[in-house]
Amino acid sequence: MSLFATDFDETGALHDTGADLESATGPGLVDQVRIATRVAAEDDPLIRRLLATDQISARIARQARLIADRERLPIADVLRTRFSVSPRVLVLAEGADLSCPLVDPAVQPPDRALVGRYGVARAMTHTVLPWRQVGNCTLVLAPCYDTFLRHRTGLEDALGPVRMALCTTDQITSVLARAFGADLVQRAETRLPASQSSRGWRTGPAMVLSMLLVSALAITAVTAPVTLLSVLSIIAVALLVLTGTIKAAAALIGSGPDPVPVTAEADMLPVITLLIPLYREGAIADHLLTRLEALDYPRERLDVCLVLEDDDTTTRTALNRTHLLTWMRPIVVPQGTLRTKPRALNYALDFARGSIVGIYDAEDAPDPNQLRIVAATFATAPPQVACLQGVLDYYNSSANWLTRCFTIEYASWFRVVLPGYARMGLVVPLGGTALFFRREILEGLGGWDAHNVTEDADLGLRLARAGFQTVFIPSVTFEEANGRFWPWVKQRSRWLKGYAITYCVHMRNPARLWRDLGAWRFFGVQVLFAGTLSQFLLAPLIWSFWLIPLGLNHPAAALLPVPVFWTMVGLFVLAEVTNLGVAALALRRANKRWLLPWALSLQLYFPLGSIAVYKGLLELT
Repeated sequence: MSLFATDFDETGALHDTGADLESATGPGLVDQVRIATRVAAEDDPLIRRLLATDQISARIARQARLIADRERLPIADVLRTRFSVSPRVLVLAEGADLSCPLVDPAVQPPDRALVGRYGVARAMTHTVLPWRQVGNCTLVLAPCYDTFLRHRTGLEDALGPVRMALCTTDQITSVLARAFGADLVQRAETRLPASQSSRGWRTGPAMVLSMLLVSALAITAVTAPVTLLSVLSIIAVALLVLTGTIKAAAALIGSGPDPVPVTAEADMLPVITLLIPLYREGAIADHLLTRLEALDYPRERLDVCLVLEDDDTTTRTALNRTHLLTWMRPIVVPQGTLRTKPRALNYALDFARGSIVGIYDAEDAPDPNQLRIVAATFATAPPQVACLQGVLDYYNSSANWLTRCFTIEYASWFRVVLPGYARMGLVVPLGGTALFFRREILEGLGGWDAHNVTEDADLGLRLARAGFQTVFIPSVTFEEANGRFWPWVKQRSRWLKGYAITYCVHMRNPARLWRDLGAWRFFGVQVLFAGTLSQFLLAPLIWSFWLIPLGLNHPAAALLPVPVFWTMVGLFVLAEVTNLGVAALALRRANKRWLLPWALSLQLYFPLGSIAVYKGLLELT
């Protein structure tokens, strides 16, 4: 029996069938097309073998051939995803046709040294498994000959002469995960070098300056409290004006007509891997799988990875009760030294099969054509565009007051402020979902920081430092807004705590950050991270200016010159009007004008952020 087979010919087929063709040409030509399709399908070696063993019917063979030709897909993928032909049946058929042996690596484990020479993560990504030495050749397991041929050069560079044996993709990934799980977990936790990771964030100038500043404020609060109050009030108003000015600029820059989404047709669409971290999701079949099925994208080009922790019995039980479609698969992340979303994403990244990697959360409801927009945008974008960010919105906006305000805030952020940041050339802190990356660039940057609780903001900053761009796409993903007080505070506390950690990490070497970003974007980072944290910390001083319309005295009025004080009051009012204008513009773009009256109540909403920032910073001490 031969251990290696030569390539086989692919037979094409005519594409146009059905009523349209019949109406244009008459039934005679339609019959000829159907005959040609049947002959072409039966000429395919794989189809011929499956027909001979009664694994598929002639009708399925014809339909699969038509789909494969129309969408330029491997016919084996079409049979697996559209017609539920099992991977083992396909491997058996190809093995018989190529006179190629089948191996079960679970029964006959691979040589660990050979896998190590090729690379565990590389083998997982390429779905090939260096198995055993046979004479002067290395026998490599692959799910099909096309896969083996695609990676043959790299295999020979690492292993010398190679020959092929067959096994299924699931067998390869399962064996690698079991045999090298500890290596993959360590790689997931330390994928990003320590010099760029938050696992040593407490060192560096930013942390030292923060400690000195806190000490100075404590001393001043005791020795000159009224003076400190006045100075901090001036700083608070200045920050409010600065951020308001940037918001106004973002609104003006993005005031043109909304971009028209461009979708890619079926011709040569890339494979997109969707990583979906799950944790304690008991109703996964009720929402997530239904929404994924609604995505308009060829199933053969879609690789959905449901990522769950090994101790998550709730989600595993739900998955065991659910019939996953052929283009979905669970990935269980083994126990390690920590459990975080970015660690799980890093682990799952090695399992991904696509050239584009997308991130969704369990509750997400993306636009059905979103993936086609992603494919078309990446196809036409310059190579420095490494990331696409979708617009985030909430589908439970009307649930209560908190969800209404949360929706207004998100609309302002994702429909006005962040797109404006991108157009002004500033650093864009990514949202945690509806994100899409060029895989090669994502891996080159070290994936996610497994130790950072706001891995998205950190990754956005690292992309900018490496010279890459983030582009917003005109496609919406709806989420579920947090509508309960304390869970909202805990969520926002984690975000702001992550902002503080990310800022300290990237300010370890301010001079290098300046060189990487340039003066303008360096300034933007200070406003975005340090400015946001300072605004929430100093927000109580901002609210104190509401004493004036209530007819009460402001503590700073007696210390500051009258013109200075009333200038501050005027700037405070102007900043609040700007924020209201940005909210109105965002709600118009979101087609949620009915929420505009609720924007007036944001003055009662943002104090929750101050509670969150104080909670987060206390947890960091």
